[in-house]
Amino acid sequence: MDRALLERHLVQAELHVTQGEHHVARQREIVVGLADDGRDLRMAQALLTQFQNMLALHIAHRDLVRTELAAIG
Repeated sequence: MDRALLERHLVQAELHVTQGEHHVARQREIVVGLADDGRDLRMAQALLTQFQNMLALHIAHRDLVRTELAAIG
């Protein structure tokens, strides 16, 4: 893969990480709000777990692209 393409992939990967961090933070707020109201947290907590898992995948992908870029100099 050429450097320009990897750089474009890195920009996209960074965007996904940023968006994922936002989703996780917002979902945490929702879970806290529901808990404060004494509401059932199961679905909100499950969604938070999914967001956290996706964020971990996005971070891993971003790190892989960074490694590939470093390898080609």
